[in-house]
Amino acid sequence: MIQQIEITLPAYRYGFHLITSQIVSQVGELPEAGLLNLFIKHTSAGLTINENADSSVLFDFNTFFSDLIPENYPKFVHDYEGEDDMPAHIKSSVIGQSLTIPITNHRLNLGTWQGIYLCEFRYNGGRRKIVATIYS
Repeated sequence: MIQQIEITLPAYRYGFHLITSQIVSQVGELPEAGLLNLFIKHTSAGLTINENADSSVLFDFNTFFSDLIPENYPKFVHDYEGEDDMPAHIKSSVIGQSLTIPITNHRLNLGTWQGIYLCEFRYNGGRRKIVATIYS
């Protein structure tokens, strides 16, 4: 059986934001076993799973991505929506747009310190849409 819903997240500022509880609350009751696929419908934001206990991890993520893919890079041509436009697209491609998480005993089978993150790479990205597909 396949179930699919679309989740709309509120607008977040630039950075990495823990959204595990929002996802869990909006997908409803999960099956005994299966898979949850999450797909973000945007080219300037991404999804990742990472450390959910220490906020310094998020600081380091921001620092690394800002250093790796800087704004105002002189060779970027695509800047229709501002200085964060092309860097956001590249960062989104590096992080990725989808996650697949096992479901066990009606729960997401994440590790103890794992959480689902929205990676917002725009300063004014707005509300983001995620398609959640449950395979049971």
